[in-house]
Amino acid sequence: MMTSAFGHYFSSSIGRKQLVAMTGLALCGFLVGHLAGNFLLLMGSDAFNIYAHKLASLGGLLILIEAVLASIFLLHLGLAIKLNMENMKARGAKRYAVKKNTGRGTTFMSSSMPYTGLVLLVFVILHLINLKFGTHYETTVDGVAMRDIYKTTMEYFQGTGATAWYVVAMIAAAIHTSHGFASSFQTMGWNHPKYFQNTKRLGYLYAVAVGGGFAFLAVWAHLKGV
Repeated sequence: MMTSAFGHYFSSSIGRKQLVAMTGLALCGFLVGHLAGNFLLLMGSDAFNIYAHKLASLGGLLILIEAVLASIFLLHLGLAIKLNMENMKARGAKRYAVKKNTGRGTTFMSSSMPYTGLVLLVFVILHLINLKFGTHYETTVDGVAMRDIYKTTMEYFQGTGATAWYVVAMIAAAIHTSHGFASSFQTMGWNHPKYFQNTKRLGYLYAVAVGGGFAFLAVWAHLKGV
């Protein structure tokens, strides 16, 4: 019976929208933690490599966490694509008229969600290829052998094109989350008129802090050199 109820929820439009909202908020939480860890780059190679080594030392638990994270990302992506296609099909020829009559409710950030999402999909794939599965160096810190992910990261950002692409992707991330953050609360029904404007402001602050933080680190690494 629970399976049937979940299936009905999953197949309904509001259910899919809420799943997109929940998975989006979960990914927002991950980005905060990921950014905090990346700021250890500023403390030097040992600090960053030890941090990465401790994560790698989790072994099977890390694989499980990554699998859950990948599932959340793919669920968010798949449902978002499905909802966008359904919306386009439903609007059809009326799409322009709807936009014209409700222009005040449509913003650049909301209308660009599919495009910024596509940029982020490409970014994630390239990010994994170039950094997580990038050149493998070895180093030793306090007698412990570990991967020198600091060197891999710093080398990657020596490329002007790589750094520029990273910054562009982080601008897309800021645009995507600035709308998605508040929209997720609204979709979940957590949009009391008294507080929703503050939620929107928090979304803008989050977008600037996270997108700007990642972009700053990329530019810093490029300028610092290996």
